[in-house]
Amino acid sequence: MMPAARESLLDAAYTALARRPWSAVRMVDVAAAAGVSRQTLYNEFGGKDGLARALVRREADGYLAGVDRALTAHSDPRDRLTATAEWTTAAARENALVRAMLTGCWSERLPSPALSAVPSTSVVPAQRRADGPLPSPGDFVAFVRDRAVTALAGSGTPKSDTADLARACELAVRLALSCVAAPPGEGGVAALVRSALQRQAG
Repeated sequence: MMPAARESLLDAAYTALARRPWSAVRMVDVAAAAGVSRQTLYNEFGGKDGLARALVRREADGYLAGVDRALTAHSDPRDRLTATAEWTTAAARENALVRAMLTGCWSERLPSPALSAVPSTSVVPAQRRADGPLPSPGDFVAFVRDRAVTALAGSGTPKSDTADLARACELAVRLALSCVAAPPGEGGVAALVRSALQRQAG
C-alpha cells in the first residue's frame, strides 16, 4: 500500500475521532472517508487496535517533529527552550491525542492503546513500528530533554555544563507539561519558562 493511502486512512480516523468517541468510530466509515476498501484498511492496520496504535504513533512523531523545529527556530538557547515549551502547550491544546500522551490522562472519548509492545504479524514496516512500545509521559520528558541538549550543546561542551543544560531543558519541559495540565495565567508558558531559566542561571 502507498504511504499516501496510509496517511489518508490515519487522517480519516483522526477526523472521525474529532466528531465522535473512538468506541463509535467504525472501520467501514474510516475506509469510506479515505476512499479505500475496508479490506485494505484491515490489511494495513490489522484491526481497530492496530489503527489506534498507528494513529497514536503518528501524533507522537508529529509532536516530536515540532519539538525539533522549535529547537532550531532561534539562535538564543533560552528562546529555543521557550519555543519548545510553547509548542508543547499549543500541540496539547489543539490535539487531544498529544495531550493524552503527554499527561497520561486518556479520556473515554479516545482510544487508549497499551503502551507496551503488542505481538505484530504485520508485513507493513510502519505498522510494526506502531505495534512496538508507545511512549509514556516520562518517555516524552526524556525525548524532549535529550533533543534539547543535543540541539543546544556544542561539540566541545564540558560534561559539567551538559549536566546543567540537561537540568535546564528538563525544567522547561516539565513546566510546559504542568501548563498543559493547568493552563497558566498572564504571560503564559513563555513567561514561566523564561523566569525559571533566569533563576536557574542566576
